[in-house]
Amino acid sequence: MSEPNTATHTATTHPATSAAVRELSSWGGYLQPAAEQSDLIGATPADWARFARHWDDLTVDTYMRDGGVYRYRRYGHFRLDAAAGELTALPHGPYRQESSVNPLNGGIERHFDPLTDAFLADPLTRSVVLSLGEIFSGVEGATDWDVKLHPFRIVTSSAETGRPAPQGRHRDGSTFVTSLLVGRTNVSGGESSLYTPDGEQLFTTTLSEPGDQLLVDDRVVLHDVTPVTPVDASAPAHRDVLIVDFDLL
Repeated sequence: MSEPNTATHTATTHPATSAAVRELSSWGGYLQPAAEQSDLIGATPADWARFARHWDDLTVDTYMRDGGVYRYRRYGHFRLDAAAGELTALPHGPYRQESSVNPLNGGIERHFDPLTDAFLADPLTRSVVLSLGEIFSGVEGATDWDVKLHPFRIVTSSAETGRPAPQGRHRDGSTFVTSLLVGRTNVSGGESSLYTPDGEQLFTTTLSEPGDQLLVDDRVVLHDVTPVTPVDASAPAHRDVLIVDFDLL
């Protein structure tokens, strides 16, 4: 995954990139609708449908201290040179957040299964990360990034509520954090909100279409997502997202 992608590094900045840089610099958040995201990275409905199938290969998160078994995930760690368009996979290792950032599950090293080869080879994986790198480099004026990918599936049923943000209103402890909706199947809820540190709600939306993406300056605003419940309790229900953490190097 280290070969350059010159298509995303052209002399002309895409209007969606410019809008994201402007809004993130202004107040710390930006909603990238699916149509805008698809145009930016050249994704078709067939691409999103193929990408979504990787979420069927996630494995259960065994570190939930609330006792829940509603979260499935994998994890990957990368180095991004946004100027060169080079995304390099780093050796697989544990993921850690401190308890001060994640009071529910933080303070320990959590060992998650690595991203599958099929996920790593999917063109959307690379395209999404490189487009984010261009945006965040435009905000910060820096191009070297530590990137962490977290595909999540939150399942829900009549027996268990699915909690995308079980720790409540929070920061992730990164420079930027994004949430890309991959799919919603038979669920209600899952409303995303952004807040000032003083608790003022700045923005709220429900990511609903594959490709809808919320970009957040994690240093400036807090974020939260409401629980999800099944629409039809007799059928499978889940919400699939890709969370991407960007940290300055």
